[in-house]
Amino acid sequence: MWCIGYNGPHKEGGGDPGFFKSAGELRGTKRDLSEGGIRIPFIAKWDGVVKPGTSSEHVGAFWDMFATFAALANVRPIQKKDGISIVPVLTQKKTQQQHDYLYWEFHEQGGKQAVRKGKWKAIRLQVDIKPNGPVELYDLSKDAEEKNNLAGKYPGKARELEILMKVAHTRSTLFPFKNE
Repeated sequence: MWCIGYNGPHKEGGGDPGFFKSAGELRGTKRDLSEGGIRIPFIAKWDGVVKPGTSSEHVGAFWDMFATFAALANVRPIQKKDGISIVPVLTQKKTQQQHDYLYWEFHEQGGKQAVRKGKWKAIRLQVDIKPNGPVELYDLSKDAEEKNNLAGKYPGKARELEILMKVAHTRSTLFPFKNE
């Protein structure tokens, strides 16, 4: 089996993501938490198992690979991890477990957090100087380009995802936000 992942177009080494529209219509590049920086295709080839031409709408994350490879090797991970095995979606044999939500954070450019739950995604920028600053809210089922911030229209949903950011964040002495 082999698989291909990608984590957003980048500007390193003089790259110009806009030249070939590497992120399509999506906003952002690598290390952004908008969809252009984190939404990626996952392509798998596994002769006799993954049927050519099939696709899935499963939403996963890179951290699912550890659980997936452990399941394929028929070993148990030593400790609980955030990832879930995607073997069921690859083999189309069982119901695929879903994430309750996904959480990202970056400590560059003032600190950033994002959480996705179902079709909803919230992003908070400038976490270092505004740890409780406003979140942007997007309905990815209608707005994958993240052009329409719906936080004002759906304050309850924005607050729900903001709470998930606090729950999911693990304080780190190695990579703290400046306000921690």
